[in-house]
Amino acid sequence: MLKIYFVELAWGFGRFSDVHEFEKPNDEQALKLMNSCAVAVLEEFEDIHFAYGVSDEYSFVLKRESELYQRQSSKIISAIASLFTSTYVIRWGDFFPHKELKYPPSFDGRAVCYPTYKILLDYLAWRQVDCHINNQYNTCFWMLVKSGKTKTQSQDYLKGTQTREKNELLSSQFGIEYNTLPLIFRMGSSVFRSKEAVAVKNGVVVSGKKPKREGEVVVDHCNIIERGFWEEHPHILSYS
Repeated sequence: MLKIYFVELAWGFGRFSDVHEFEKPNDEQALKLMNSCAVAVLEEFEDIHFAYGVSDEYSFVLKRESELYQRQSSKIISAIASLFTSTYVIRWGDFFPHKELKYPPSFDGRAVCYPTYKILLDYLAWRQVDCHINNQYNTCFWMLVKSGKTKTQSQDYLKGTQTREKNELLSSQFGIEYNTLPLIFRMGSSVFRSKEAVAVKNGVVVSGKKPKREGEVVVDHCNIIERGFWEEHPHILSYS
């Protein structure tokens, strides 16, 4: 397993979000809690150089030369998943001060190997494409449900619709312009260490704020499908 990118995917809950009455289609506080947990993982494990999160899942990318736990996948999975889960429980009250944690979440983990830089970027791009597809569908679906349709009726209504048709539905029936929805919903969240001092607020990259120190673990909601992001941040991953 030497010289191979190592991605660990932690994902968690379906019933959990229903029991805790997360806002549909997106609960921004729940997403920010997930991001906070991912930041904690990067701060704990220096060999993790990048993470990408959407909904209830997070992918963590270790540097190619990592010798973390002698590259034993079972130990890496256990360490990341357990830290992520425990941080989620500890920080619940920070993001949901008026909502009781009725039972602890459960995050599973798996390890996937990607042998080249290009294949790794293809994987990450796929996750962001999936983020957009799912978010657009779920936004339409839940707006239809909230307007009075049953879940089955909403599914039937959306069956076979394309991107343009979904955008028109949101705009004409609900006054929602999809491209103006928060980036955290449309782009997901990228977590990495800044090479230069950047302006952040609550760990998220922003403009017009006083820069923090180089190497700060930050959260950004950016386009990682286009190569421009990786060309601007070559320190995150190796090109070899």
